[in-house]
Amino acid sequence: MVEERCVSVLPGVMASSPAVLMRLVASAYTVAEKAGTIVRKVLQSGELGIVEKTGANDLQTLADRLVQKSICASLSKSFPKLTIIGEEELPDEDVEEELLENGHSSLILQKSCPDQYANLKEEELVVWVDPLDGTKEYTEGLLDHVTVLIGIAYGGTAIAGVINQPFYNYQMGPGASLGRTLWGGLGLGAFGFQLQDVPDGKRIITTTRSHSNKLVIDAVQAMEPHDVIRVGGAGNKIIQLVEGKASAYVFASPGCKKWDTCAPEAILHAVGGKLTDMHGNAYRYDANVKHMNSAGVLATLRNHEYYISRVPQAVLQALPSD
Repeated sequence: MVEERCVSVLPGVMASSPAVLMRLVASAYTVAEKAGTIVRKVLQSGELGIVEKTGANDLQTLADRLVQKSICASLSKSFPKLTIIGEEELPDEDVEEELLENGHSSLILQKSCPDQYANLKEEELVVWVDPLDGTKEYTEGLLDHVTVLIGIAYGGTAIAGVINQPFYNYQMGPGASLGRTLWGGLGLGAFGFQLQDVPDGKRIITTTRSHSNKLVIDAVQAMEPHDVIRVGGAGNKIIQLVEGKASAYVFASPGCKKWDTCAPEAILHAVGGKLTDMHGNAYRYDANVKHMNSAGVLATLRNHEYYISRVPQAVLQALPSD
């Protein structure tokens, strides 16, 4: 699982026509890279354009708005029959040409589509977009927490995902090459990072830094962790799982939405991990589901059943499964 860089090619260059899913993932990859560039440019401009949506912990910036427009318009142009659901409620308006990205990752197009997805049609796929996961952290300069999430679902299941980290490497100082893109899919594996387990079988829990409450604290403590890491962003927490920095992501509260978990879940499942609600039930990603993950999130790379077994009864009673 070494990091791989992809180059863009125009549609139609391949000798045979790749499956719709592979074309979509290949497009989502380059669209996510473009999104990362936009996120960095907005920060460099110093004009973040912050507005509160429901409160001080629920923010929207110019980067959120521009990235969602870029992703949705770019994917819609290449795949007009897709259902795309984005986090931000934005007015219908023309999208500037400079926000559009029509490239495809040639490395992804060269991979074989898993047989079970080889004949999918555009209209059968649902794309969940979080243009800037970790917005609060973005405004506070905690740049390693920030991700761009593009998740692809079929039949209610998250089957592929792309995660861009716009500021990966930013702590290396001026001149560092910023950003990376992780991607993966069921039956494909996952790429762009080095898969690792937590050292020595330690129980290290990653959880929210800004949305904690008694339920979250009780659930985390019930896992008997050796350490607890409090960070922002669902995408960031799943990256911690697959890179061996945490063994479980525990969030025993409503708050996460489908666009937070679709892409990370697909990548996690592609490497043998699991993401469920606090009861151990899978979330669905059909176009018509409610957006809130009402029964919390529990994600692991290994030993999911252990962590599910530790969830206190009071937590389960407070978070009825959908």
